Order: sequence, then C-alpha cells, then structure tokens
Amino acid sequence: MDQLRKFIQWDAKGILEKIRLCLMKKLLPDWEDRKKYHEEFASSTSFHGVHNIVHRQSKARRALWLLVVAACLATAVWQICSRFSYYFSWPTTTTMAVQYVEKVKFPAVTFCNLNRFQAHAVSDLKVIFLIWNIVSSILQKFTTEDKYSQELNNFLLGNQNFSIKDFTRKNGFYLNSSTLIECDFFGKPCYPQDFEHVFTEYGNCFTFNHNDLSARRVSLSGRGLHLLFDVQQDKFTDEPTLGYTDAGITFVVHSPQELPRFDGLGLLTPVGTHAQVAIRQLKSIIQEYPWGECKPDIKLQYHKIYSTNGCLLECKARYIQDWCGCLPFILPGNGTECDLLKFYKCVYPAVYNIEIKGLCTVGTHNSTCPAPCEETDYPTTVTYSNFGGEKAIKYFSTKLKKSSEYIRQNLVRIEIKYHDLSYKITQQQKALTISELLADVGGQLGLFCGASMITIIELLEYIFTNFCWMCIFLLLKAPEMPQWNNPSQNQPMQKGKKRGVQEC
Repeated sequence: MDQLRKFIQWDAKGILEKIRLCLMKKLLPDWEDRKKYHEEFASSTSFHGVHNIVHRQSKARRALWLLVVAACLATAVWQICSRFSYYFSWPTTTTMAVQYVEKVKFPAVTFCNLNRFQAHAVSDLKVIFLIWNIVSSILQKFTTEDKYSQELNNFLLGNQNFSIKDFTRKNGFYLNSSTLIECDFFGKPCYPQDFEHVFTEYGNCFTFNHNDLSARRVSLSGRGLHLLFDVQQDKFTDEPTLGYTDAGITFVVHSPQELPRFDGLGLLTPVGTHAQVAIRQLKSIIQEYPWGECKPDIKLQYHKIYSTNGCLLECKARYIQDWCGCLPFILPGNGTECDLLKFYKCVYPAVYNIEIKGLCTVGTHNSTCPAPCEETDYPTTVTYSNFGGEKAIKYFSTKLKKSSEYIRQNLVRIEIKYHDLSYKITQQQKALTISELLADVGGQLGLFCGASMITIIELLEYIFTNFCWMCIFLLLKAPEMPQWNNPSQNQPMQKGKKRGVQEC
C-alpha cells in the first residue's frame, strides 16, 4: 500500500513538472520577446503620447512626455467620472411648447347646486345633512361634532334599512327643463339628458360631455358651452350650521375620462351673476422613475386612464372593503353596498385610519399613487358680472312667469369657452441620455488622449496579455505540492522526487 501511494505521488509530481516545462517553453516568452512586445505596443498603439515616452532619446523629454500623458489621462478620468456622477443623479429638464390646432377637444364639466337637498324632504330629517357629511368624508375630510352623536345613533338604530344613496338621488338636486333653462353647445341646443349623473360631496351632480363624444370639438375660439341655471332656492336648501351658507352653482372642468374632483378645485358662481370662463388645455408629461416620479406600468381597475384621484379612490375602496366587508356607493367597485350603521361604525373610522396611518399616499414614485406619466389639466380664467339688465330681467320674468326679485336670487349664467385653439405641453425630459453620455465620454477621451473604442480594446488586450504572463510566472514559482503523509514517510519520497527530476 505504501509503495502504491509513493508511486501515485511521484507520478503527480512528474505531471506537474511536465506542465511547468510546457508553460515555460511555449506560453511564457523570454525576456527579449516580452521587451520587444512592449516596445511594439508603445509604437503602434493609438493612445497618443505613449510612443514619445518610449522612443525619445533624452531622458528629460521622456520625463516631460510622461508628465503630459499622465496629466491628460488624469484630466480625462476626472471628466469622465464627473459625467457618470451627473448621469446617475438622474437629471431632468423641462420644456414648454404651444401647439396650435384647427380643432381641440372640449373637456367635461360637472355642475352641482350648492344647496344639496330638496327642502320638503329634509324639513323633518335634519340628520340627513350629518349623514351625508359622514358619507362624503370618504372624498373630503369632514368632522362630526360630538353634540350630534346621540341624534345620529337614534336615527341609525331606528332606520336600519334607510338608504342615503337612494334618498339623495331621489331628493337631491335634479336637472330638468325647470332647473336648466338654457343650454347651447357651439351653436346647437343641448338638453338635460346630455348630462350624466354622478355623486360627489355636493350630492347629485351632473357632467356634460361625460363620454367624450368626438363630435364635441371646438373649431373656433370664443365658442363653447352656454348655460342658464335656476337654482330654485325655495325648493332646495342646506344646513348653514355645517358651513353651507352660499347659494349658486359650483362646477369643475376636468378630463372626460376622469372623475370630477371638487375639494379646493371647484369654481363657485353665486346667484344673480354671469360667469365667463376661459379655459386652456395643459398637457404634462413626466418622466418615469428614477428621472421622474411616475410609474407607467400602473393600471386602474375601474378607470380608463390613470390619475392620482382615481388611484386614491380605488385604494380607499380596497381597504374599506377588507375592513368593513362592504363598499361605499360613492367609491368605485362592485362590492356589497354599506348600510348607514356600517358607514358610521366602520367606514368613517376606517377612513380616519387611512389618513392617519398614511395607507393611501399620493405623489412620489414610492407612494401608493404616484404622479401620472401624462396628465391633462384645464387652467381657467373666470370673470363675473351681474346677471341681466332691466330689459333682460323683464324678458326672463315674462318667460318664466317669475318676479324680478326671483330672477336675481335664483338665475345663474355660465359660459365656458376656449381662450384660443391651442394647447400647451409641459414635458419633463432626461437631461443626459445614454447616447449623450457615451458621446461625452468619447469626447473627453479624444480631446485629452486621442483615444477611441479601438484604443480601449488595444489596452484591454495589452493588460490581459501581461496578466496571463504574470499568472504563468507565479505558477512556475509556486511551492511544491504539500505532502500529507507522515514525517517517517517523507524522506524516501524526497529522494524519489530528486531521482524523478534527474531522470526527466
């Protein structure tokens, strides 16, 4: 057994020696060949200045050229590092352009009466105002005073099957020929059936151009939507103790594919006034993360296009559905509708928790609802005047068979038109693209070193060749294979090894 082990170890040593001899003879050139290779590289490389370091006769000039090449290389490296550092800071620029067109799409406009409910329906149900505030707190944060808690509890316990949705739809503001006296869109009459019903924090509201009909395009500036409303203050009312003290129409201009959003964005038109609204179309294009804050892969389940408002509503709907096992009718979704008791006992606290814990956040890329990559807004300019002169008041008084005082206290005229046939595009762009980065790097290399991609390949080949030679050199100088046998067996093997080498 010992003889077999000695034979195997001697054979392994012999193979190692043969490998070393082969590497020394065939793969590792001698000193002269390696020196010649270095000189040829210095003479033929496209890296400017290197051949001057090698072939100059004067040592002073060699040293001078060495300093020049080193300084240029250091400057190029510094400039390239600064460009990479700038690129990975994800810089952006914002451009703004105005596009003029022959026709432009008309936006959607949602109208609401500031007095939400019919007076006869809530004369004995003052608690309805509080209930609707609880319901609409999902869209806009309201607080319910403690002094109404007992009244709310008594009503909810005694009206388990009461539906605030059905009550509001039936007894809220309505749109018909008596409340919409005149409607004209681009010279053609429009009617109440051209408006789509929608629930907002103002109860029943109505949206014109809700389905974005292709025919509803304005081809001339100064023409648009002309409306005359009768708010009928004697028939509709609201609760002044809760802050609803105005009379008139509130409206918001928005994209036809988005839901209206009134919190802080609604325009108020009081009774007895004529509002002229000039709108512009503003398109915003935001870069995706990490340059911007948008995420293009986000899709909404119940909205055609992505918007932060639609995303926020769907986020609230998911959490409320999970916590309460039902879905408020004012939120998008197909869940079971929440009754009033669940609204008060579960939904209202759930909305509070969503706000406090920040479960549905808006804005940055890592929030629940980041900014949209494309968004269309409609900035407005509104001017007001008193509605109707003396002849106009007499005309409408005769037409409606109402007194002059009634005309001044109930009629609201609204005109919405484009300022001009153009739209403004605000686009966020990458300040430095990949191609521009490569161009900057190539320019720095060419300016300071006269180098190109071919030069880089030459340098990599040169470095790789020298690395291989270094590895071979270290392998040839490596220590002998360790002996794992005991010291008593080591001496015979040393003699065998010497004889094996001599015989080879």
